[in-house]
Amino acid sequence: MAQVPVRTDALYVEFDTHRAIRYRNKTYYRALHWPIWVFVFFIAPGPLTFDLFERGFDARLGAWLGLVMAATAIAGLRGRLPGCEPAPYIIRFTEDRPNPLYRRICYTTAWGEVIAFAALNLAGLAYAVATGEWRLKQMYLTAYFPIAGTMWLLGAFGLLPRVGRSTRGEGHERRYFYGSVWAVTMAQPVLWVLWKTLPVTRAGDAIKLAAFVGILAAAGILARRGLLPRTRPIVPGELAISD
Repeated sequence: MAQVPVRTDALYVEFDTHRAIRYRNKTYYRALHWPIWVFVFFIAPGPLTFDLFERGFDARLGAWLGLVMAATAIAGLRGRLPGCEPAPYIIRFTEDRPNPLYRRICYTTAWGEVIAFAALNLAGLAYAVATGEWRLKQMYLTAYFPIAGTMWLLGAFGLLPRVGRSTRGEGHERRYFYGSVWAVTMAQPVLWVLWKTLPVTRAGDAIKLAAFVGILAAAGILARRGLLPRTRPIVPGELAISD
């Protein structure tokens, strides 16, 4: 049956009964999820990622990428990465089912990065506009791991969406996760392009800040309304598939 989104309280929702049920993940589906988790764990050391965009690829990054690829490949082949499982783990969204450790680790890692990168770039841009000086690298060196580490600690206690001990709230929690990911992954590339093309002046930095904040806000509104992929709340109670 085709998906039929309906509008309720200004939100687009999906009914579980309109979602196709699958009991096995196809090989290409599992393979396509692997690069996602390679990227997530590759950028986890934020200062190293900053060096990548500032100076380019080097031996340190190559060694780290090789390690991440090997570890995630092993985990993916064993079905221990979200989306790489032989069969979907979550089928019934209201089911009080244990949330596997590998899912909690993966989504916790991603949450730390989403919040830390967005917060630091906002702080760096605001500082540049206010003072006319760039201190973004210093901010990454001193504040990245405290920010990301705080999120990882919250995740360890199950206090973030998708990382709790139960999967009961998955139908709504996944939209918070994907909404945040969409916002940051749309804003970051635009900011990088502006950083490369606009002059390093207060006016130029103000444009960068306005664009970054504007994209984050716009994506947040779109996600709240369920207009971005995987941000529609799924009405609980029937069978559905999650990844």
